[in-house]
Amino acid sequence: MTSTTLHHAGSQPPQVFTRQELDWLPWLEPLAESELGERQLAGLVDAARAKSPYFRLLARDPDILGARTRTDKDIFYNPEAGLPRAERELAATAASRYNGCIYCASVHARFTAHFSQRGDDVQRLLDEGVGVRIDARWDAIIDASVALSATPIAFGTAHVEQLRAVGLDDLAISDVIHGAAFFNWANRLMLSLGEPSIGARQEA
Repeated sequence: MTSTTLHHAGSQPPQVFTRQELDWLPWLEPLAESELGERQLAGLVDAARAKSPYFRLLARDPDILGARTRTDKDIFYNPEAGLPRAERELAATAASRYNGCIYCASVHARFTAHFSQRGDDVQRLLDEGVGVRIDARWDAIIDASVALSATPIAFGTAHVEQLRAVGLDDLAISDVIHGAAFFNWANRLMLSLGEPSIGARQEA
């Protein structure tokens, strides 16, 4: 199987971290929607993801895509115990901001702002970076997420103690770890396969 390297003439990459809805342009040819068979559709998990060039590109390996998508959905959508959705998204936003993945940071910053109703604080994280100080609870989540993103062994007892001190139990701490660790990996995959672009969509 071969893929064509794509070039996107005239594409406009974003220059700053933003909550604006961005496009994502692959550097390799994704499958066309018409090429998606039963295995690829099963790997997408949600049929709506067939509209995304990113997921159609990952659908070239549908079994891995299926495992990736189910893991993603369980981390962020499973409501049983653990962190509120806003703070799961905050962990992912901090990881993406640290890693420089403008596209992923925009997605998870929008979710964080929506579920927390703290858009100004989310924007500060995007504008000022992961060294921003917001409040004790958010700072602890950001610090833990950044340590995991820098190198997993940088995350240690001090981060766990900091998270416990602001009220997180073991399941909530597990959600911080899973959200940050998953997107630390996902950022690097996305950064190696394409680039964000300011398209026609202008939602903040």
